[in-house]
Amino acid sequence: MNLRLILFFIISLSFCLNTKAQESVSETVQDSVPKNKYGAFRFGVDLSMPIIQLFNEEQKGLEIVADYRINKKFFVAGEFGYEDNTRQEDHFNFTTKGQYIKAGVNYNTYENWKGMYNQIYVGIRYGTSFFDYTLNDYSPNVYGEYFIPELKEAGTEFNGLNANWVEFVAGLQVETFKNLYLGAMIEFKSMLFFKEPENFKNMYVPGFNNVSVNDLGFGFNYTITYNIPFSPRD
Repeated sequence: MNLRLILFFIISLSFCLNTKAQESVSETVQDSVPKNKYGAFRFGVDLSMPIIQLFNEEQKGLEIVADYRINKKFFVAGEFGYEDNTRQEDHFNFTTKGQYIKAGVNYNTYENWKGMYNQIYVGIRYGTSFFDYTLNDYSPNVYGEYFIPELKEAGTEFNGLNANWVEFVAGLQVETFKNLYLGAMIEFKSMLFFKEPENFKNMYVPGFNNVSVNDLGFGFNYTITYNIPFSPRD
């Protein structure tokens, strides 16, 4: 009888120790899993600006793009850039120089296979720009559409301008080689508020592009980006 009790005790103790060991291993494995399972940072450049510059030396600029993967569906995203753009209108020629930054989120509608980070997304951005104008050439217009009522001389500068807007975007990101992505995005923009130069109009805003009479704008970019994963792909 005593031998049976001893054997039962030994078997029970072995079972308990084995269970505790398994729990400890499980906890260790869980602790070794990165806290941010989905984290990945992707950055790159807009290819459309250098391409446009090849055909139009009056339009210069650079845009840096980036996004951070929060989970399978949501990405924090943004763009930062500068522009030096000379344009010819009906009665004048002017140059716009300035910087801009846009920040917001993307929602990925694409169901990736395991280990894929591709995107087909919609999103929203808030943009702000700081820029200057230089009036290079001016011929008086009959109806005073742009300069009311006084005339402006060639070489007049308008400094310290700014603009703020919201834009809705749609685009895609496709992995072409490991961690290297090509992307495209279209943008629909609506101006919120701005500082306009005296006796002049905001005709072109860096980051916003051409400003229509309804304070609306459109844009696009073609990007190449590199992905830095912070955890194994899910």
